[in-house]
Amino acid sequence: MPIPEQRDLEATRKILGEWLRDKVGDVEVSQLVIPGGTGYSNETLLFDAGDAGYVLRVKPTGYQLFLEADFERQFDIMKIVSESTQVPMPQMLWFEPEASWLGAPFFVMSKVAGQIPSDNPCYNTEGFLFDATVEQRRRLWESALDAFTGLHRQVPADAVRFLAKPERGATGFDQQWSYWTDSFEWAAQGREQPVADAALAWLQGNMPSEHPTGFAWGDARPGNMIFDDFECRAVLDWEMVSLGGHLSDIGWWLFLDRFHSEGYGVPRLEGLGSRAETLAVWEDRVGPTAGVEWYEIFAGFKFALIMIKLSQLFEHWEMMPAADARALERDNPVTAVLSTMLREV
Repeated sequence: MPIPEQRDLEATRKILGEWLRDKVGDVEVSQLVIPGGTGYSNETLLFDAGDAGYVLRVKPTGYQLFLEADFERQFDIMKIVSESTQVPMPQMLWFEPEASWLGAPFFVMSKVAGQIPSDNPCYNTEGFLFDATVEQRRRLWESALDAFTGLHRQVPADAVRFLAKPERGATGFDQQWSYWTDSFEWAAQGREQPVADAALAWLQGNMPSEHPTGFAWGDARPGNMIFDDFECRAVLDWEMVSLGGHLSDIGWWLFLDRFHSEGYGVPRLEGLGSRAETLAVWEDRVGPTAGVEWYEIFAGFKFALIMIKLSQLFEHWEMMPAADARALERDNPVTAVLSTMLREV
């Protein structure tokens, strides 16, 4: 269900040719392509120029999926990770702060060849991972965890201090809690959200005693990685990066893994590591996971808020009737999984 196309792609292609002239010379820019299955937080376009392939991301100027776009720091953190770790990343090439070119700031990175496990349709139901052998799936899972845990072992703490938002709290945990509770108020618009409300009450009543500060990728999952021959070649999508702590990342990973099975009513693919196996790898490479259940509920709460905003986006772009969009805010596959988890804790 893509967002209706708003940009004149041919005019944009010509503008990019002019913009690239000072960087790579006078090159012909190919037809622009909107990647299939692309997310809703940033406009993304693929193109070739000369002998190289590029990915363009444009800062959102209309409908915002997140309370704070923090667009420039996405480029900054990706550049830091690509230059200071062994984690596979695209090469971060240029950031353009001026809106005069494309109507908003944008950045360009190298295109990485490969495949991405699909959200829609879910990779547990069809696609290259569904068609793969058990051994190939296992290789992908192990490679994904290599990259994921590598982030938490290799990203220099001093290099990511700029991610702090001290106006929101004393620690990275406090800052993230403030951000997401404010996001709930912003997204809900005063309307009752039964499952998200219940999750917030549980989270408040079971708050961890420790409030850490530590790097977190934010949207940690195989669906934000590019794979070639079932090996991770690039880690993508950094809109949710923070200093919320390591457990926030593994909690998100575990919730999304469960969601891609239970949320679609299908079993997990054989060969993908279980929750217990994932936690064992994490504990061996990163550290203890005591209290991770709280972060799994927190992940479900955050995802529920994103679904509220997506439902509003569908209404905004007239992609579904308003009544259906309002119903989807409260009742969707994410809230179904989160509701089940709340009954279990």
